[in-house]
Amino acid sequence: MPVPADPTVLHPMPEQPRVVLLRPLVKSPLIEVGEYSYYDDPDDPTAFETRNVLYHYGPEKLVIGKFCALGTGVRFIMNGANHRMDGPSTFPFPTMGGSWAEHFDLLTGLPNKGDTVVGNDVWFGHSTTVMPGVRIGHGAIIGTGAVVTTDVPDYGIVGGNPARLIRTRFSDDEIDRLLAVAWWDWAAEHITEHVRTIMSGNIAELEAVAPDRA
Repeated sequence: MPVPADPTVLHPMPEQPRVVLLRPLVKSPLIEVGEYSYYDDPDDPTAFETRNVLYHYGPEKLVIGKFCALGTGVRFIMNGANHRMDGPSTFPFPTMGGSWAEHFDLLTGLPNKGDTVVGNDVWFGHSTTVMPGVRIGHGAIIGTGAVVTTDVPDYGIVGGNPARLIRTRFSDDEIDRLLAVAWWDWAAEHITEHVRTIMSGNIAELEAVAPDRA
């Protein structure tokens, strides 16, 4: 029987240390990552939590689904980056210490956009940036250098700064069918048996080999 890839191995390609699986890497309780999602970086991919998830002081979470591909330089900006904008200055004086710290109440209660959630099978191009509270649908593609400020639909392709929807990869009916199949939730053994269909087949072929129909 074909053997599935091991989702617990940090470097799935030992000859390419620049690639890491994120699930066995991340330690923060504020970050959740599904199996097989990976990050590629020639410098230090193991520093993902500190170099690529920024201003993450909680309590909001970063949730990344299964089978996501994150190119070099992907950044998730979290809610901790917020500054006050309702007064003359945006400078966070209380964080500098001294008697300024007595005014820390001025930094509490800033707008919180909630969790940042990435679906399954999402491809992030080089140097993309995702802003706080954004939700990215299953099967989406985020173009190189995109700055994602608003939600991305399932199987949407976005690009630019701010990112705009370029097109969807499939029709509405086809997207509904793909979401119903949800191949990313299949058992690893079943995925292994049908990798070629998942990668290069059509939707009807994928439906035909779904566990409840095979």
